[in-house]
Amino acid sequence: MKILSVFNNKGGVGKTTLTFHVANALAEMGNKVLMIDADPQCNLTIYALNQDYIHDLWYVEDDFIDEGYESSKKKLSVENYTGVLSHTRSLHFLLKPTEEGTGEYEQLPPPYHLNNNLDIIPGRLTLHLYEEKVASRWTDIYRGEPLAIRTITKIRSLAEEYSKHYGYDYIIIDTSPSLGSLNKIIISTVDGFFIPALPDLFSIYGIRNIGKSLANWKDEFDIVYKLISTEKRNLFPKEFVKFLGYTIYNAKPSSNKANKWNLAQAHLNYANQIPQVIEDNIRTDIRTHLSSELLSQPIGGSAVMHSHNTFPSMAQHYNLPMWKVPDNNNIEDAHRNTLRGASQQYRNTKADYISFSQDLLERIKLLGE
Repeated sequence: MKILSVFNNKGGVGKTTLTFHVANALAEMGNKVLMIDADPQCNLTIYALNQDYIHDLWYVEDDFIDEGYESSKKKLSVENYTGVLSHTRSLHFLLKPTEEGTGEYEQLPPPYHLNNNLDIIPGRLTLHLYEEKVASRWTDIYRGEPLAIRTITKIRSLAEEYSKHYGYDYIIIDTSPSLGSLNKIIISTVDGFFIPALPDLFSIYGIRNIGKSLANWKDEFDIVYKLISTEKRNLFPKEFVKFLGYTIYNAKPSSNKANKWNLAQAHLNYANQIPQVIEDNIRTDIRTHLSSELLSQPIGGSAVMHSHNTFPSMAQHYNLPMWKVPDNNNIEDAHRNTLRGASQQYRNTKADYISFSQDLLERIKLLGE
């Protein structure tokens, strides 16, 4: 099992759309996949789940989040509390006992089952509260303080626990564009991550920011690993996160197909800069498994490079990957004419995301065991 993340310091690059569709593609290729929404904005949850369902899920959790986990648990009968845990719960609910520094839940709530091979642990808008605890407990980790270590490693340990129980091949954690403490512990403790980027000035600077933060984070974790005992070190991954590469996403196609990626000239100028920006800013020791050729090429080539226009919005509306939208039995009347003329284009996106995912899997293999 590998734990992955899709990350960019620049918002609006289609990160969640890419995460959702890559997870679906991996699942359709026969892999068992879990998505975890660790973005306090909950975009992946909104993409994957019906809003009424999200409302009901959060409503059950409100007292646990607002009033406290242990106090809310004591107000319920054993039967009712067991009932709460027998349904899908948000990531923040799962983290709440660690946030409070109390005991753990008695059973693992099931993930939400989206299709044959794909599940999700939904997010929650209150996740910023956990980030505050991460920040406040960070210095305690240098002393090997158990609660601090538990707080820093809990998201990874949850992923491992769910994988052990449900047999996932890949777990993909969606994150916010922030370089704050929550993303520090997520990105630093996953196995690999890749960067979706618009070919523009802002993504160039976003990659530079990521590189600087990764360097600082690795230095901090290296110090932690030297100070804590071997037993506590085993709670962390064996190695610091590895970089899997980048992809250009939501780019404008050229009208005359005059270049290798069929990009409009303004976008091509920035796209050509990305490999050098990565080489200059992403530390060599977290990308040694990638050859110069792999490092210079976007994952999947141009498979998912170009804009899908309104297709992602339609996919989000129906909580489905783009290629499944036309054959959905619940198409609304207002969308029938729109879909009628573009149905095959929607279906064709599946091959693009499969191609992207195949390249991604080849890079993941380079991480080793």
